[in-house]
Amino acid sequence: MPGTEGFLKGDKMKKILILCLSALTLMATALPAQGFEAGVRAYYWFPSLDGDITYSDNSLKGTKLDLQDDLGFDDEYYPFGEIFLGLGDHHLSFSFYRADYKGTETLDQDINFGGDTFFAGERIKSTLKYDVYDLTYQYDVLDLENVLAGFSLGLVGRVRVFDFEAEVRSESTGLRQKEDYTVPVPMLGLNFHLGILADILEARILATGMGYWDGYMIDAQAELSFTPIPFVDIHAGYRTFFVDADTNDLKLNYNTSGLYAGITVSF
Repeated sequence: MPGTEGFLKGDKMKKILILCLSALTLMATALPAQGFEAGVRAYYWFPSLDGDITYSDNSLKGTKLDLQDDLGFDDEYYPFGEIFLGLGDHHLSFSFYRADYKGTETLDQDINFGGDTFFAGERIKSTLKYDVYDLTYQYDVLDLENVLAGFSLGLVGRVRVFDFEAEVRSESTGLRQKEDYTVPVPMLGLNFHLGILADILEARILATGMGYWDGYMIDAQAELSFTPIPFVDIHAGYRTFFVDADTNDLKLNYNTSGLYAGITVSF
């Protein structure tokens, strides 16, 4: 992940959303109607949570905190949505989802978080929230589809905006420490598609990621889909999302992985 200097502070999500939707609109108006496709996807994801966070400042090294054992976070399930369009070998999509974790724990040891010390015996409330915005472009480099079966392989470029916030607050003293960042992360990957019985049954594997000297981000999913009626797909799969970020003051090692189910409507 980029260093702290690469992060954008403040509430910039409205501008980001407008820019992403504007890019989709411009592409839609620029493409000819012939061969044009568009649609929406909606998923519900059931991921398990695993990871830890460390938040230091220049004078006090932060304590490495397990998200579940130390902060009391439980698994949360949440929806995500996507709009897409394309022409021939070119595909563009925009997707969004929001995760919101909350936990309450009584500390069994002193911890340092963001330059403050929370003492053993204190009851703390913690939150971890993030929004994920993806603008994804795919170009099909191999397309061997035919009437009854076939497969295709696409090169994928993605810009992911990761808007993150973590907070720890003492119920007894009111002491509060919060950190938030917004970071755009470029990612590269592949999308493999296998169609069977004229695409009535389909399988897809999509994986994107990017590594840096101080971390990495990886997002991968695999799914099966069934088309009971034209223009409607029902699908289910497994998705995993890894973040390993090490900035000047914040270290986040984080994973959410689990099954999902959803529906796609296209025309």
